[in-house]
Amino acid sequence: MEQEQTQWPSSLIEAVRFFSDRDRALNFLVAMRWPDGVACPTCKSKDVSFLSTRRLWKCKNNHAKRQFSIKVGSIFEDSPLPLDKWLVAMWLIVNCKNGISSYEVGRDLRVTQQTAWFMMHRIRKAMQRGSFEKFGGSGPVEADETFIGGLARNMHRDKRAIKIHGTGGAGKELVVGLLDRETGKVRVSHVKNRKRHTLHEQVKSYVASGAELFTDELASYTGLGKDYVHKFVNHAETYVKGNVHTNGIENFWSLLKRGIKGTYVSVEPFHLFRYLDEQAFRYNERKHENGDAGRFAEAAGSIFGRRLTYNELTGKDAIPTT
Repeated sequence: MEQEQTQWPSSLIEAVRFFSDRDRALNFLVAMRWPDGVACPTCKSKDVSFLSTRRLWKCKNNHAKRQFSIKVGSIFEDSPLPLDKWLVAMWLIVNCKNGISSYEVGRDLRVTQQTAWFMMHRIRKAMQRGSFEKFGGSGPVEADETFIGGLARNMHRDKRAIKIHGTGGAGKELVVGLLDRETGKVRVSHVKNRKRHTLHEQVKSYVASGAELFTDELASYTGLGKDYVHKFVNHAETYVKGNVHTNGIENFWSLLKRGIKGTYVSVEPFHLFRYLDEQAFRYNERKHENGDAGRFAEAAGSIFGRRLTYNELTGKDAIPTT
């Protein structure tokens, strides 16, 4: 199969037109996955032939699963949906600042809401980012935590009686965030509580020892001065003290909550980390030199080597069968 040399799309309307051509959509993914030539996912051999009538490749080595498609070993695996729908859905979720609901994606792509919901979670899998490089290499790091959850006044009286006890974060989920001022990037995690052990573990996992660390006055951050240049601001007195503040990570919280409350409305705690990955990806790639096209390419380059089954997504794989 010969690669078509063409300009990749740079806007949503161009993406819809571009990927409506099956050959272009396939060529785009082949260029992403195999820049040095198509290779068999099973044996890595490049001695393969393209079956144009079935849009598959066949490995000439004798082994199981000799025939394979571009979807094998990707977040698209086992999906009957065509590539044009997958790639347009990816463009939407990667570039919509406040996210996009599965109902809207379902209407736009003419698939059911349940199908769109599953698609979007698979795409969020590609938006996950992990790195061994720690924050704070050459600039201060902000650390803060926030509660995610519905407002008590918006709940039905019966549900409120079950979920809300006391004040503060009761009935809500806790998220911890770190922002590296030098790079402008964030890392966010869904945690069980904001006790000292939990917050210290988050900071030490992702912030280089000796870095400047800025927090609020929460007592759980006490003791971090042993490993960091820890400075804090007391929000009861002021929100900024020189260059010590947590306004950067708090701005990210505003974006996150606008997406969850305004777009997704109801997010189960079991899935919350996926929505955190989505928003963190868009935030970290917000200044990509190639704009929307660059963010899309970053996500598209991560769809291979990852797979998310429906049972894994819904937690059924963790339930023992009898």
